Amino acid sequence: MLETLLPILIFAALALAVIGAGRRVRLWRQGRPSPVPILKGLAAMPRRYLVDLHHVVGRDKVMSNTHVATAGGFVAAAVLMILVHGLGLAEGVLGWLLLAASTCMFVGSLFVARRRRNPPARLSKGPWMRLPKSLMAFSLSVFLITLPTVGLLPEDFGSWILAIVLAAVLVWGLGEMFFGMTWGGPMKHAFAGALHLAFHRRPERFSTRQSDREGKGSVTNARGSTALKALDLDDHDAPLGVAKPEDFTWNQRLGFDACVQCGRCEAVCPAFAAGQPLNPKKLIQDMVLGMTGNSDAEFAGSPYPGKPLGEHQGQPGGPIVVEAGGALLDADTLWSCTTCRACVEECPMMIEHVDAIVDMRRHLTLERGQTPGKGAEVIDNLIATDNPNGYAPAARMHWAADLNLPLIRDLGQVDVLLWLGDGAFDMRNQRTLRALVKVLRAAEVDFAVLGDEERDSGDVARRLGDEATFQRLARANIATLAQYDFQTIVTCDPHSFHVLGNEYGALGGDYRVRHHSTFISELLDEERLALGGWKGGSVTYHDPCYLGRYNGEYEAPRKVLGALGIEVKEMQRSGFRSRCCGGGGGAPTTDVPGERRIPDMRMQDVGETGAELVAVGCPQCTAMLEGVVDATAEVRDIAELVADALLDEGSVASSPGAGGRKGTGIPAEEVSA
Repeated sequence: MLETLLPILIFAALALAVIGAGRRVRLWRQGRPSPVPILKGLAAMPRRYLVDLHHVVGRDKVMSNTHVATAGGFVAAAVLMILVHGLGLAEGVLGWLLLAASTCMFVGSLFVARRRRNPPARLSKGPWMRLPKSLMAFSLSVFLITLPTVGLLPEDFGSWILAIVLAAVLVWGLGEMFFGMTWGGPMKHAFAGALHLAFHRRPERFSTRQSDREGKGSVTNARGSTALKALDLDDHDAPLGVAKPEDFTWNQRLGFDACVQCGRCEAVCPAFAAGQPLNPKKLIQDMVLGMTGNSDAEFAGSPYPGKPLGEHQGQPGGPIVVEAGGALLDADTLWSCTTCRACVEECPMMIEHVDAIVDMRRHLTLERGQTPGKGAEVIDNLIATDNPNGYAPAARMHWAADLNLPLIRDLGQVDVLLWLGDGAFDMRNQRTLRALVKVLRAAEVDFAVLGDEERDSGDVARRLGDEATFQRLARANIATLAQYDFQTIVTCDPHSFHVLGNEYGALGGDYRVRHHSTFISELLDEERLALGGWKGGSVTYHDPCYLGRYNGEYEAPRKVLGALGIEVKEMQRSGFRSRCCGGGGGAPTTDVPGERRIPDMRMQDVGETGAELVAVGCPQCTAMLEGVVDATAEVRDIAELVADALLDEGSVASSPGAGGRKGTGIPAEEVSA
């Protein structure tokens, strides 16, 4: 009986799966065009799945091994089942291989069941709770049905009743594994996820080294792998950002469908932890609702903090955000994001949450003019004065009136262009800049600055969704830089470092950019700096998001601190899992309220180490952490620590006005003033 029934069941399930796959593909293709190399992507999929994807999954060793056993066993069992029971090719070792594959899958499903017995809060419940039973039903029924095939049981073993029971259990498993994979259900991520890896919006992500993503390497990320995609502002038919689900590109929509709802993004999101109305996992699921049209009432995971389920509705062709509420998202959900990229770093399906959020912000800012809080004022200031605080551009160099800094327009050619950033207008960051100038002069670096020719890099405008202002600032800076000859740009601002090095390239600006911690590390390697030993207390280090997760630089700052004789007391969340300070993505200007402040949580992380000082490498991080009330640790930039430790004063002129392109120093008391 089973010999007749099995091929019918198997090929019926396959036919339904193919029909469902076609429906799903048509759903994705309703998005905007996005050219991808189809054959090249499909050819790259196995490596991306087996190496790049499992590198991230492998951070949880138990679940990594569980996934290998369950998913690997299923793929092998499904193929062998079609050959053995569908096509009747049971001769030789195929039947035995099918028994091994189904056994492997069953063992994996036991671990899945254990995981689901008392799941962590980040995991979605609902339909996912039936998944272990479905995995067991498929693997166990295939195993039992195969036993007579290999001669371990008589071919006429049991009765027709047993045959019907086994067939029913197999149908249960086939329904979840095949039908549910393409029509909807917990296994949907397997089908969508495989194609998402093949047609990923950022194929360059797969060329980054594993050591960089784990925080063990230097800045070798593929250029632009974390850069926001530029809008074509000359295409008057293209939408300015994303207003409705169909405005996303088709492979972005595919990526949303690939979500496995593991909640790793939720667990690391600083806004969610702070009680702000953002949960990156739910946001991705809301994008799926926008494609298919439904309410979020059935969402089986954590809601946005302060926003109960059932109040939001999505529909194809409908708006994602409306002023009166009741649409797919509320605007404050989008503005809660700090763009720290922690969610993207943790996602085992490599979904790009930040891209989607900024795309939707672009619509709110460019089309509606609805940038909240002080965000609108910041954009107005950038338009009027080329800096976010509205200062007169000529005031950019006032902090250095006594330093006689060389201007590149007077020299034309230098080795290093020092990019000041808008920290030049901030009294606290001016101390960092003065320290960095002292270090450069002690190492006799041939450097100069742009002076009042420098404009804001455009980072905050782009993250707030004002692509037009970003591109205007970027093109103006690119035109200015084109006038001069230099080898390297050095900056103490990771946001400027990222934008200049990774995002200007799409607009014609291709530069060698170094964060000051990397450059100081290189100077130490060249033995151009003599440093005294550290005489202070215990130190921890805070990894800036735009230096670490965006650009893979974790080693250089620690190397510099080590050269000072500092043994870093690492926070529990450090390296690629560092907690954001709350200062990125324009979040301090939009200022969405939550239950607590993100920098307060980060300072609590510092306090848990017992460190007396937290070393930083970003002006935004400095401002956010120094703004914490009752902080237990002092905040100092790496450049300040190095400047204080300099021993070789012989090459430093006694007067800051002594001039020259090399060797002009700053008295130590001015650095710490």
